[in-house]
Amino acid sequence: MIVASSRPERAALLVIDLQIGMFNGQRIAPIHAAEMLLAQTRAVLAHARRLGVRVIYVRHAGPEGHILERGTPNWQIHPSISPHDGEEIIDKRTPDSFHETSLVAHLTSEGVHRLAIVGAQTEVCVDTTCRRAFSLGFEVGLVSDGHSTWDNDTLTADQIIRHTNTTLAGWFVRLVPACEVSDWFQKS
Repeated sequence: MIVASSRPERAALLVIDLQIGMFNGQRIAPIHAAEMLLAQTRAVLAHARRLGVRVIYVRHAGPEGHILERGTPNWQIHPSISPHDGEEIIDKRTPDSFHETSLVAHLTSEGVHRLAIVGAQTEVCVDTTCRRAFSLGFEVGLVSDGHSTWDNDTLTADQIIRHTNTTLAGWFVRLVPACEVSDWFQKS
């Protein structure tokens, strides 16, 4: 659970798993609406940086042979949304961005209580991280048009995105469209 701090409440932006292997089509099809996802992420990053909001990238570090194998070109953050100097990258091995990582320590040391989240994969890492952040006591704003996935045998990517937004909204997150994220960052 998050412990209250004497520091003012701050927001942070988590950019989850937007790595080259999700977009280049070399081993798997590019993620659904790839260009829109990158454009929305660039817009949210611009808002965060302009307002001085802390930006943290979470990067999946897969084992040998995985599409996002640690140290391979596919493992790198997509170049169109590259971290700026001073922005951290935290590697994870599971869908939960907090599990066996330093993320919660980084956030609490900065007095962060509110998180905006963009990234991939909607029903896996984004969903899991949103739920875990809520359970840890963070206020979570999921950028409703800032995450994506792939079709599966049952649902299209659009259906998965809409279902995840609907399922998480209310209990676990506040849905925030990319065009409203500046206001959400500045919410008192």
